[in-house]
Amino acid sequence: MTDKLTVALLFGGRSSEHSISCATAGGVLAAIDRSRYDVIPIGITRDGAFVLEADDPAHFALGSSAAELPVVTDNGTRVQWPESALDRTLRVVDVPGGPARSLGTVDLVFPILHGPYGEDGTIQGLLELLGLPFVGSGVLASALGMDKHFTKTVFQQASLPVAPWRTITAADWAEAPGMAYAALAELGLPAFVKPARAGSSVGVSRVTDPAELVRAMETALAEDDKVLIEAGLVGRELEVAVLQGRPGEPSRASVAGEVLVTGRDFYDFDAKYLGAAGIELVCPAALEPAELVEMQRMAIRAFDAIDGAGLARVDFFLTDTGWVINEINTMPGFTPISMFPTCWLQSGYTYPALIDELISVALARRGVRTNSTEILV
Repeated sequence: MTDKLTVALLFGGRSSEHSISCATAGGVLAAIDRSRYDVIPIGITRDGAFVLEADDPAHFALGSSAAELPVVTDNGTRVQWPESALDRTLRVVDVPGGPARSLGTVDLVFPILHGPYGEDGTIQGLLELLGLPFVGSGVLASALGMDKHFTKTVFQQASLPVAPWRTITAADWAEAPGMAYAALAELGLPAFVKPARAGSSVGVSRVTDPAELVRAMETALAEDDKVLIEAGLVGRELEVAVLQGRPGEPSRASVAGEVLVTGRDFYDFDAKYLGAAGIELVCPAALEPAELVEMQRMAIRAFDAIDGAGLARVDFFLTDTGWVINEINTMPGFTPISMFPTCWLQSGYTYPALIDELISVALARRGVRTNSTEILV
């Protein structure tokens, strides 16, 4: 008998953020408290196969170039989910056509997936169907947080400030491209063109001249068939992390982090994950106490507006006229250098303690009592 919980760590996936999810997995595998948790690493290949991966953090380390990004390869294994909501047993077939063997009973799934087919409610729907507790938001909040158009729409209804935008579909661009040019003229330059349902700055372009719109639209439409043209804002770029409370407890917001753009057009993929120059991350950010309190209050309001659960990172601009919410991320990057854990590190959590808190809150919200965690039910 053991008091340890079994956590299925789910990562990789079919989206363009596959490698970032793998890097996040490496961070979690290295930091999770092995005296409290047994871990089953489940990778999802780019083709959508669920495979049993090596429990080796070094295998998923980020390199210094796109050619060195970690990936889940198809090793021939196939992880099988429980047959019904009455069973929590995971199984694996080690070789094609071979027998299935048990991986044991899983207590919780930690789906550290980014982008479509993982962060957008699809995996969350599968886990809900199977009755498996999991870390993070459910189907609705995950889908809303993934789609920037609907996120902004919900925030507007909640009286939260967002940057002006127009949404252009692939059909709009093919049949009436003048709509996009009209939106650009209305919003002004510079503007940002971004996929509605992608993250990690994938597919995002900064447009400073109408002649750049064709390239920017093609880049964004390669990721999604719905694109946002968004007014460029002048101001400080700040981020804050949110943790949901246990039942009966309020959600909490961390100190703020700031993205200082010193030599790039914006905080793009290479700067976020490949160490490209021109960006400096500062945490905690230099804010007046009242500014931080207002930012934290708005972040929690945004989290509640989409019915978020577990965790989120909320990104802001602080302009001359006040706060503007850029977006909310319901499964933010979780590598040791990512802003979400960094903000909580500066707020009193270690990386292992943060992982433990996310697991404990997820189980508490499901009313699960265990011997190895202190959970209010």
